[in-house]
Amino acid sequence: MCDTVVALGNSTKDGSIIFGKNSNREPNEAHNIEYVPKQKYKPNSEVKCTYVKIPQIEETYDVLLLKPFWMFGCEMGSNEFGVTIGNEAVWTKEPVKEVGLLGMDVIRLALERSKTSMEALETITSLFKKYGQGGPGKRKTGKARFYHNSFIIADPKEAWVLETIDRFWIAEKVKDIRAISNTLSIGNEFDLIHPDLIKYAINKGYCKSEEEFHFSRCFIPRFKIYHALKDSQERSQFFAKAKERQQCVSSFLMKNKGKITPNDVMSILRNHNITSERENNWSASQAKAKSPCQHSTGITVPDQTVGSHVAQLKKNVQVHWVTGSSAPCTSVFKPIFMPKPGLTLNLKSGNEIYNPETLWWHHEKLHRLVLQDYQKRLNVYKKERDELEDKYTKQVDVLLANLSSPPSDQDIKKMKSITKNAFEGSRSKTEEWIKKVNSLPIQKKPNLLYRERWRKLSKRDRIKFD
Repeated sequence: MCDTVVALGNSTKDGSIIFGKNSNREPNEAHNIEYVPKQKYKPNSEVKCTYVKIPQIEETYDVLLLKPFWMFGCEMGSNEFGVTIGNEAVWTKEPVKEVGLLGMDVIRLALERSKTSMEALETITSLFKKYGQGGPGKRKTGKARFYHNSFIIADPKEAWVLETIDRFWIAEKVKDIRAISNTLSIGNEFDLIHPDLIKYAINKGYCKSEEEFHFSRCFIPRFKIYHALKDSQERSQFFAKAKERQQCVSSFLMKNKGKITPNDVMSILRNHNITSERENNWSASQAKAKSPCQHSTGITVPDQTVGSHVAQLKKNVQVHWVTGSSAPCTSVFKPIFMPKPGLTLNLKSGNEIYNPETLWWHHEKLHRLVLQDYQKRLNVYKKERDELEDKYTKQVDVLLANLSSPPSDQDIKKMKSITKNAFEGSRSKTEEWIKKVNSLPIQKKPNLLYRERWRKLSKRDRIKFD
């Protein structure tokens, strides 16, 4: 269950557009950072998406993808023009096709094919119209998860919320700040709409007239107690607690409107939606689905935040702050610059099996050690983690304040150095923190069911604790 936010220049401290997203998925699902350079293709080439093949275009753009290891698409990403997209699973009254394009597939396709957010919106809607959306958005390790999709689509000038139901869609141009979670959020105020959507809603009996049409009221499924007994769109909608998360992040954005920074959005993605009185004694084993920073606890909260992304979108340069690891409350955000130099590091990709040479799994060992005694172990390195991020933030701020337009070769060299030092420095510190945390005796154990859940997960992915 994910959360995506955006703040326009009229709401941020420096006038840039700031985007953020947490990707919440299966706990053992490595979330990789991949940079795919532009590429030319022969006529009549095809591209193999997660479940379907479609015609490839002649040339794709440079893209930065933050993605589950097993699929073609990405949960969030950006391209050389600053187009940045994140999606949300949404459950509606309408069935989802067994086979089609995933929401994650169309994010990648739109990034590879679009120079603006509007072009990306048009690309997504045309792809869904032609090929449909469908297929399980979850790895085949349990019950398949089918859903439709909503998106925040931003570029350095503007942002859109796009919400879809199969081939139907509706869009709202963002005015200042906006957040989406795992529920439909557009009502009767919108800027663009599929030409047949209102007529379809009337024919289905979801509303009586065009004047009565309200998108989310028409299509959000109503939960009744018997829906809890079996897997259904109604049950998924109810247990997602999307409105609570959306309200949580929206209130934070509203409180800081006019002075929002990338660090503020990082704080949103680390938010557990608890009162300040509970913060010092709170444990990840007590996490609820209403938390933007999600911690897997079992049946009611099966998902885990597996990757986080904050994008600062300016005209000549975009800074992408990424964790490349699970649980942003335990992670370090590190900067990558687009369009140049992009990601020049050779980051090994992870899969479902523990491999400490990969970024995601290297941090995952620290994350799981922290879960064994959350407050005590996190606080061993939290101050040092915050100081590390603060150092990277100051380096980026100094660079942006003195940046040539367009960026000079010397600027690009500095960007490359900042990214390299951030990734290497955070990895070195993570290694130190693993040793430090692992040496601590456990004083406050989580409950037995929670411990057993994580023991089984760690056994499945073959992670070992010395």
